[in-house]
Amino acid sequence: MINVAILGFGVVGSGVAEVLTTNAGHIDQKTDNLIRLKYILDVREFPDSPYASQVIHDFSIIEQDPEVQIVVETIGGAKIAKEFTERALRAGKCVVTSNKELVAEHGVELLELAKANGVHYLFEASVGGGIPIIRPLNQCLAANEIEEICGILNGTTNYILTRMIKGGLSFDAALKEAQRNGYAEQDPTADIEGHDACRKICILASLAFGRHVYPRQVPTEGITHVTLADVAYADTCGKKIKLLGRAIRQEDGKICAYVAPHLVDCENPLAGVEDVFNAISIRGNAIGDVMFYGRGAGKLPTASAVVADVMDAARHLNSKRQLYWGPGGEDVTVPMDGLSCPWYVRANAKTEAIKAVFGTVSFLARPGAPAGEVAFLTGAMDRSSLDQKLAGVEQLSIMRVLD
Repeated sequence: MINVAILGFGVVGSGVAEVLTTNAGHIDQKTDNLIRLKYILDVREFPDSPYASQVIHDFSIIEQDPEVQIVVETIGGAKIAKEFTERALRAGKCVVTSNKELVAEHGVELLELAKANGVHYLFEASVGGGIPIIRPLNQCLAANEIEEICGILNGTTNYILTRMIKGGLSFDAALKEAQRNGYAEQDPTADIEGHDACRKICILASLAFGRHVYPRQVPTEGITHVTLADVAYADTCGKKIKLLGRAIRQEDGKICAYVAPHLVDCENPLAGVEDVFNAISIRGNAIGDVMFYGRGAGKLPTASAVVADVMDAARHLNSKRQLYWGPGGEDVTVPMDGLSCPWYVRANAKTEAIKAVFGTVSFLARPGAPAGEVAFLTGAMDRSSLDQKLAGVEQLSIMRVLD
């Protein structure tokens, strides 16, 4: 028998308990072993829960119990979760997590600690919720040199943008609706400012390119400044606004990673990803483009990925099958300033002044645009060239720049 302890009994933790017990027969058959939930660690009591008898409040009980082989960390954050994870790994226990912040900030350290103690540190659920992405990237696509990862990595922002595009809601109205529907937290900062997507692209980039990428190295812009005017202009040129996380391998092997709203052509499969769904596109030098699509969050989808990692750990308790990437550093990433692409600009300016500096651009129009407002698409250029040209436009007041 393999015993499991869950740290944190919130949305994901309770989902893990539910999947482990509801699907116990199926899980046992798939792993050729009995996997049972022994402890649930939380500061709270759950007297009305069917798992009330398994709730404890002292982590050392789990740490010192030799019968617990797998620890599931669903506490979140990078403080107490990091301490408990390190202690569990040192105690010779595999750790499975959905904690994207912890993996993005400390993944390389925890992977090394797991390796040193002959156990596994697994985190399929940290990116994309129930969408399989970590294991396919590490195994199924292992023969490829990954060239680019690009994806819609946050369901909350995608829902908000979908409601702005299809429902005509303002950003504020769409956010409030997302909160009412349970898609956005009361404090939605991590989602709408792009921090959540940043952590996820860091994890994917680290795994794909072999060196740890820290969130501080990834320029991040959220969607708080996107307006219905931008949505309307995008629509007139056959595009939709999506918040994308991107990681691109440069010729010298360094990584250009960033998070920002993009104008995505309607023919691109990512443009059709709506509501709370996520999608991750990966380009390999052998396979070309592949895309993974599904629900990026939620109790049971995320728990599904966590339990799959539990099963994987159970099958390989005595093997050396490891996830791994190398340490990070300032030499790992390069700024996005050198990335060449077309740009969308909305500003107050005269069209003649724009033409005088940029030459040929594609001007856009929308119903009800105020006098003096101009929007246009440039040709491909890097950000520094764009900024230099914009600085040369007379009487220019920039309202929005998107790539």
